[in-house]
Amino acid sequence: MTAVLQPATALGRPARRLLPMALMFLAVGTSSAMVGPFLTLFLTDAVHAVPLQVTAFLIVAPLSSVAVSTVLGRLSDRYPIRRYLIIATAIAGASGTLATSMIRNYWVLLALTVTATAAAGSLVPQLFAYVRTTVAGSGRAAMTTSSLRTLFSLSWVAGPFVATVLIAAGGFRLSYSVSSAMYLTAALIAWRLLPAAPPAPVTSSAAPSPSLSAPDAPRRVIRLTVVAFALLQCASGLGVQAMSLFVTTDLGGGIGSAGVVLGICAGLEIPLMLGFGYLSTRVPLRRLILCGPLFSMAYTLTVAASHHVWQVAAAQLFAACTVAVVQGLGVSYVQEMLPRHPGRASTLFTNAFPAGQMMAGPILGVSQHVGYRAAYLTAACLALIAFTVLKLARARAVR
Repeated sequence: MTAVLQPATALGRPARRLLPMALMFLAVGTSSAMVGPFLTLFLTDAVHAVPLQVTAFLIVAPLSSVAVSTVLGRLSDRYPIRRYLIIATAIAGASGTLATSMIRNYWVLLALTVTATAAAGSLVPQLFAYVRTTVAGSGRAAMTTSSLRTLFSLSWVAGPFVATVLIAAGGFRLSYSVSSAMYLTAALIAWRLLPAAPPAPVTSSAAPSPSLSAPDAPRRVIRLTVVAFALLQCASGLGVQAMSLFVTTDLGGGIGSAGVVLGICAGLEIPLMLGFGYLSTRVPLRRLILCGPLFSMAYTLTVAASHHVWQVAAAQLFAACTVAVVQGLGVSYVQEMLPRHPGRASTLFTNAFPAGQMMAGPILGVSQHVGYRAAYLTAACLALIAFTVLKLARARAVR
C-alpha cells in the first residue's frame, strides 16, 4: 500500500502532511507568475489580437474562472472528492498551458480559457480548503494558511524573471511549456502524496473540533465580507496597474524605477505574512483583518501625496502590510464564517480577486484622462468603504 492509502505516522505529522501542499503552492504559484504578467503581451504579439479582442479576453477569463470555481467549490463540500478535484484541476492547467504553447488561433484560445484554464483557476481555492480541513482545530489554522500563502509571494518574486529568460530563449512556446510542467508537477504531488481525505486535525481532545461544528455565519455577514474583500482587491489592483504609469508620467522616473518599487513590495510581503500569521495565534483574527483597509488607505494616500520616487518606495511597507493581512489572512477569515463548507468559503474569497481586477480596469481608464493621482485617491476611497462594510458585518464576529 502506498502513502496515499495510508495516512499514518508520516502523513499524520503536521510538518510532513503540509510539505506536499507547500510544494504544490510553490509549483502553481510559479506557473501563474510566469504566465499572468505576460498575457496581454502574448495576445498582442503572438496571437495578433486587436485591442477589442484583448479586452474581451481579459473580461471573459476571470468571469469563467469565477463561474467554474463556484460550481467546483460547492461540489467539493458536498462530496468527498476534494483530492480528485485538485488532481483534475492541476491536469486541466497542464493541458491548457501546453495547448496554449502551440495554438495561435484567438477563438480556440478563448475556448480553452473558458474550459481548461477556468478549471485550473479552481486549484488554489481547493488547496486552501484542503489545508483548512487538515489543520482545523489546531489553533494555528490562520498562521498555517498565511505561511503557505507566502510561497505564492515567493514564486511571484522569481516567476516573472524566469519567464522573461524563457521567452528570450524560446519564445512563448517555451514559457508556456514550462508553466505546463509546473501544473503537471502539482498533479503528480497530489496523486502520490495527498491522502484521499485530509488526516484528522491535531486537537487537545478526542471531541470534534468546535471550528468544524460551529454554525455558519448569517448570509448577510458573508456577503458584506466578500464585497469588502472585492473592494480591497480593486484598490490593490488599481495601485499596481497605475504604478508604472504614475512613476513615469507624474514623477518623471523610469520604468526601471517602477519595477524596483513593485519588487520592494513583493520582498516585504514574505516576512510580513509570516509575522501577521504568527500574530493571528495571539490576536483575534477580525481585529487583524480590520487593519487591512487601514493599511491600504495609508498606502494609497501616501502615494497620492508623493512627489518623489523614494517616497513611493517607502510607502511600499504599507502596501506589503495590506497584502499580508488581506491575502494572507483573508481566506482563513472567510473559512471561519463557513466552517462546514471550506470549499465554498475558499472560492468566495478567491473570487474576490478577479471581481476586484475587473472593477479596477474602468477606473484606471478614467485616470488616464484626469491624472494618475486620482487613481490612488479613488483606491483610498474604496479602502474606506471596505472598512465601513467590514464594520457593518460585525453582527457576527468570527472569533
